[in-house]
Amino acid sequence: MADTDDFLAWVRTSLYEAELAIHNGNSGPRRAIWSGTEPVGVLGAWRSAFGRKDLDELFSGLAKQFSNCTSFRFELLAYDVSGDMAYTAGLEHTSVSVDGEPRNYTLRVTQVYRREDGEWKVAHRHADTVT
Repeated sequence: MADTDDFLAWVRTSLYEAELAIHNGNSGPRRAIWSGTEPVGVLGAWRSAFGRKDLDELFSGLAKQFSNCTSFRFELLAYDVSGDMAYTAGLEHTSVSVDGEPRNYTLRVTQVYRREDGEWKVAHRHADTVT
């Protein structure tokens, strides 16, 4: 149970803060919580990337597009932890400016995590827009 509690605490703090930061134009916290070990990948609502180099470019590009996040909420629908692997599935509800234009949207997001040197890291993200 401690593994699950620790993981959920990390999701509610470090992961949440990293997502809030990128929506305010700062990709540093998101980069910090992503795995440096291959394979890593994003099947994104707007763009996809595979490999750490491509992810860094993706995160930099997104941070340049996002600003003025007025609301970000992660609605956790399902999760599990098994040893050094975990996943979450949920909805991200966001109000942010994209290229200077205010937008509200909801993404359906599934992420896979692995524990590396005692810390949770994101290894894969799949997101699509809820219509």
